[in-house]
Amino acid sequence: MAEAADIQGTGPSPARRWLRRTIVVAFGAPLLAGLLQAPATDSPAFAADDTGGSKTVDVSLDTLTPSAPVEGDTVTISGSVTNRSKKTVTDAEVDLRVGPQMTSRSEIEQVSERTGYRSYSDPAPLDDAPTVKIPRLGPGLTADFSLSVQVSDLGLDEAGVYQLGVSLTGQTSDRRYDRVLGIERTFLPYQPEATEKRTQLTYLWPLISSAHVSAETANDDQQTPVFEDDALAAELKPGGRLDELVSLGKDLPVTWVVDPDLLASVDAMANGYRVKDGTLHVPGKNQEIAERWLDALEKAVQGHKVVALPFADPDLASLAHRGKDVPGSLGHLQSATALAGTTVETILHVQPATDFAWPVDGAVDPSILAVATSAGADKVIARSDSVRDDLAYTPTAARPFSNGTTAVVSDALLSTAFEGDMVRSENSTRAVQEFLAQSLAVTLEQPEDQRSIVVAPQRVPTVAQAQTMATALRGLAAKRWSQPSDLLAAAAAKPDPDASTAVPAGSRYPKKLRDSELPVQAFRDMKTTRDEMDDFKVILTAQYRVVPPFTNAINREMSTSWRGQARAAALYRINVLEYLQTLTEGVQLVDKSDLTLSGRSATIPVTVQNKLLQDVHLVLRLTSGNKNRLNLNGEPYKELPVKISGGHSQSVKFSASANVNGQVPMTAQLYTEDGTPYGQPMTFTVKVSEITATVMLVIAGGVLLLVLAGVRMYSQRKRVAARNAEAEALAAEAGTEPLEPGPRPESGADTPQEPGAPAAESAADEPEQPSDPTADTGSESGDPSGPGEKVDR
Repeated sequence: MAEAADIQGTGPSPARRWLRRTIVVAFGAPLLAGLLQAPATDSPAFAADDTGGSKTVDVSLDTLTPSAPVEGDTVTISGSVTNRSKKTVTDAEVDLRVGPQMTSRSEIEQVSERTGYRSYSDPAPLDDAPTVKIPRLGPGLTADFSLSVQVSDLGLDEAGVYQLGVSLTGQTSDRRYDRVLGIERTFLPYQPEATEKRTQLTYLWPLISSAHVSAETANDDQQTPVFEDDALAAELKPGGRLDELVSLGKDLPVTWVVDPDLLASVDAMANGYRVKDGTLHVPGKNQEIAERWLDALEKAVQGHKVVALPFADPDLASLAHRGKDVPGSLGHLQSATALAGTTVETILHVQPATDFAWPVDGAVDPSILAVATSAGADKVIARSDSVRDDLAYTPTAARPFSNGTTAVVSDALLSTAFEGDMVRSENSTRAVQEFLAQSLAVTLEQPEDQRSIVVAPQRVPTVAQAQTMATALRGLAAKRWSQPSDLLAAAAAKPDPDASTAVPAGSRYPKKLRDSELPVQAFRDMKTTRDEMDDFKVILTAQYRVVPPFTNAINREMSTSWRGQARAAALYRINVLEYLQTLTEGVQLVDKSDLTLSGRSATIPVTVQNKLLQDVHLVLRLTSGNKNRLNLNGEPYKELPVKISGGHSQSVKFSASANVNGQVPMTAQLYTEDGTPYGQPMTFTVKVSEITATVMLVIAGGVLLLVLAGVRMYSQRKRVAARNAEAEALAAEAGTEPLEPGPRPESGADTPQEPGAPAAESAADEPEQPSDPTADTGSESGDPSGPGEKVDR
């Protein structure tokens, strides 16, 4: 029959050639081994089993078109061969090898892991197929090739998945015989006609980024947000990661999975933003880029299903394993879920689904499910390497878990097909062909039953990964063995009764994922920030200016994007807390110096300063350290309400009563209206100096003496004036000039001077004082009086 086939010119099929070759090797190898005793370097009989030599040349398959051929197509394969050895390759030839149809998905996976040539599994080169001759290839050199062959010449028996290999056969200077020096395998899905039951395939298209917005806002009415950096703009620019995801996704049958924080961040950029630059905030320069991206995204999602993750994509596994025992942590997840729907609807003008939870890599356990459902999610996106089915086929993705949650189990092989470096074209081409092959194999497992499968790729695909995913989805555009569906339909699909519904035990959770979770300290830091914010917000008259920015910042502290970035995550948490503390310290008591209190009662002023841009209201308590010495209206402390306008200070006055002299320590403390201490207390000292009755009598006596002295001086001056007037009258009657008025001598002050007697003469007639040692004194000094002198005037 084989001979007849050769006569007809069709040639044996790849499956028959592979079987014949296997039989020949199995039965002929022992005979050849016994007959041929020549050295291995001289005999080509060893070429088929030379697995080490088959790695001499690296074969790269860069393109394969079409990726899923049908009858009448021409398959073109291009790539390159590179000599990795130190020997020159001569008389080489690049050829095609098409293997037998693969019967299972596991076989596809095994072939994808093979390296090097295997004589017992790799088929022979295609008969009469085109080849490329490479006469000489020096060490380290590369040569390109391109092979084109009709589908009819590939010898494909029936629909299915086939191994397609490209090998280089040649010689080296140390082994002068033909042998396989390099081989690369890929897969050829062949389904020329549509299957009767096509698989419903749901592909998730994630729009997720890391946290970029800080808790800070500018000091303006618009509360312009402040970004930690301007890195998000690079993702939004043409050719950037997020721009590429939108450009590719708009034409693909996908379900958009969106982090609302990303939308809110880009919307903030579009409306004006600032960026941290050391200690300064500089205006952002990418407003137009943000506007353009949002506009493109809004158009792209029209007509598609949109799933909104909780705000900032919180790490459910970290929360379940490390944070749920920290009080208040689950409350953040609830607020993040509540915020998700309104954010997406406001910005994109579509109604998203918000009842899906997506833990990292789809790994679940009872604690993760409990946390997810606590925030209102009743559907969880798991993965088949976590929820394992002991079946010979791939079951429908949806199934009910025992706790009432619907699990949508994504296919692990398809979901991880595009991880790794997709920049190299050979990796991208290989990933596309393996994805298409696996998807066809799913349909051919049970062609009589229609099933629904879900693909949940990596959360943050690179540009190259996104482009490769798009290429693979375009390969399914013909809908010959699959048809697109959405996540909501996949979750509502009828479950397979034989599929597993057991929740994986916590002991099965991958150690690698557990080691990368947020630490317990991260959730304690979040609690500290939340508690301080709760204490701070109650004094504010405009809480909306503070609460939302810090609530969103705390949500960002829980983000899945911090995995693998422990230091950056810790720094972000520190920055949020320090900024909150800066705001709280904007309302504080102004330090005051010690006071002296004289008298039984007085007023003690305490000043409160408000550096915020809004009014605040608190209660100020002043406490006496010794109520027996100094009390406040008969009490050890007194409280007064305080309301201070933004940017102002206010002095609050307390009435105090003193009983005993001495120093009294005083403490001033601000409180919120519910009695919670606010800020640090301020202490100062009041020195009490009480004025007693005896002191008052002494003071009164002194005042009386001053009054009497004044009266006496007034009386003396009045008598002198009267005598002078009388002397002037007598002189006028006698016709003589009056004497010059002057002070009377101390002796005989009360006896009037004789009229007409010169004053100098009467003074000279007085006898000399016996106590005077000399008659004359020195001349009067014109210098000022010394400090110890007494001057009579």
